[in-house]
Amino acid sequence: MLKLHAKTALVTGITGQDGAYLAETLLSKGYRVVGIARRSSHYGIATHRLEWLGISQDVEIVDGDLLDLGGLCRTMRDVRPQEVYNLAAQSFVKTSWDQPALTSQVTGIGAVNMLEAVRLEAPDARFYQASSSEMYGLIQEPVQSERTPFYPRSPYAVAKLMGHWMTVNYRESFGLYACSGILFNHESPLRGLEFVTRKVTDAVAQIKLGLAKELLIGNTAAKRDWGHARDYVEAMWLMLQQDVADDYVVATGRTVSVKDMIDVAFTHVGLNAEDHVRPDPRFMRPAEVDVLLGDPSKARAQLGWEPRTTLEEMICEMVDADLARHRRIIG
Repeated sequence: MLKLHAKTALVTGITGQDGAYLAETLLSKGYRVVGIARRSSHYGIATHRLEWLGISQDVEIVDGDLLDLGGLCRTMRDVRPQEVYNLAAQSFVKTSWDQPALTSQVTGIGAVNMLEAVRLEAPDARFYQASSSEMYGLIQEPVQSERTPFYPRSPYAVAKLMGHWMTVNYRESFGLYACSGILFNHESPLRGLEFVTRKVTDAVAQIKLGLAKELLIGNTAAKRDWGHARDYVEAMWLMLQQDVADDYVVATGRTVSVKDMIDVAFTHVGLNAEDHVRPDPRFMRPAEVDVLLGDPSKARAQLGWEPRTTLEEMICEMVDADLARHRRIIG
């Protein structure tokens, strides 16, 4: 029997953390979900996040690349989406200093290609661009809102800023329904191991199980506004349900140091962080973003969105997931 869907959503970056949680959310709302994934030599394991959520058989995956405008246009024609979510990027900040040109192309030009494909082939679709709190960088205000000036401090942040302003420009120049979500740090058990929260929770799990002895870390004084990715993807969806396209900060309104986040993780398993944490200059950024603290009042007022998961709940969930994974590995 043919299954009828309320809408079709096209998602780039669907095999990443946010893409997987967004796909789960959209499926729960009755959407047909089509994801664009870049083919690579490890393509067979790229869907592991979708599998972890138990939805890998419920989404359609098509080959595509943000740098291939022609291919993106063909995909728009074939899929005919009502909603388009551009979540794909070279998203690891540290790597952007090593690969600034690649980051600029994928994260910056890639967003432009997606906007252009929508303009040419699906102009009635609603478009979401994943912007980043990293764009604030060297903060110009102690609390960052949609009106705070940007001061990017990494090639990644500069590329994200290009995608952000191009989204605004396509909205104003071509009349596209195009939104940017300026998302502050958001984590989960699906976060990549290279990101600081997951690096911490994975190390804590290994230390607890006797598989490791220490956690090597960079700047523990940096402060971030951390939320759960599962909560934040709901805000993405809500943005595309409004009468008028706009840009929104998505954050918790609370900032916590890396050190305090580490303490939460070690305390959860009954260990003292000071016994295991060691500084390592290799993990220091060339240009640090010292503090990020978002003001989500606009999202709260206009979208009715609220974060549901605290930092402590999220970190404990991540530690538990990493403990379970390592226990399966060691049998």
